[in-house]
Amino acid sequence: MPIVLAFVVVALLLAWWLGGPWLADFRRRRVAEAPFPAAWRRILRRRVPYLRRLPADLQMQLRRRIQIFIAEKPFIGCAGLVVTDEMRVTIAAQACLLLLNRPAGGYPNLRQVLLYPNAFIVNRVATGSGGVLRDERHVLAGESWSQGQVVLSWEDALEGAAVPGDGRNVVIHEFAHQLDQDNGPANGAPSLAPGMAGARWAAVLAEAFAHLQALQRAGEPSLLSHYGATNPAEFFAVASEVFFEQPAQLAEAYPALYAQFTAFYRVDPLSWN
Repeated sequence: MPIVLAFVVVALLLAWWLGGPWLADFRRRRVAEAPFPAAWRRILRRRVPYLRRLPADLQMQLRRRIQIFIAEKPFIGCAGLVVTDEMRVTIAAQACLLLLNRPAGGYPNLRQVLLYPNAFIVNRVATGSGGVLRDERHVLAGESWSQGQVVLSWEDALEGAAVPGDGRNVVIHEFAHQLDQDNGPANGAPSLAPGMAGARWAAVLAEAFAHLQALQRAGEPSLLSHYGATNPAEFFAVASEVFFEQPAQLAEAYPALYAQFTAFYRVDPLSWN
């Protein structure tokens, strides 16, 4: 009997291990095969003009990604906000840009999207001179938490989608952090695409990061927001915004960085123009 029981337990565990991923893939295929709602198409045309640049095959892939994202990731309204399909589709479309040509199941650690009507305030404890602790209030448009949440201001997410060529997009920024957090705390070293060399990635980003820091210290203007000089994680997120929204400028100013991002994101936005 113990041998039979052990065999049954092993068989059940094996079935669970195999069935879990299989069932997830099955559900995603079912969701992606459903017709894309006409109302969602109208939302994309009205709210996310950037998507018109994409080739037809990537637009089709993106729509499938949006359907899966909305089916799997709950949106939770905060500060009295009632979440609508317009909000879900607009944000999902921008977040899923970062998943094009990747395997199914993007953002595996993301459990929910928290949505505020506009910029929100967070209180944090900071260490001042002499080690004195002090409370600080920060007004934010977005945050990405390693515990599985992305927090966004709907007003800022909407503006980021409406102005697609300014290199500023809070949704791309925070979901780049999510990719960075797939393998641990955000540090500018996300899990790379197959065939990419970690040493080359680190060297290229370190050089571009140092250049941005030098511009920031000198008070000189830069294609990349000076906020990216804060640390490597913020540099990666800021550069991701510019990669999608201002690819020609990024390729000219930082050609090696652009090449690394093309390999990492598995798309070449320059070819969409």
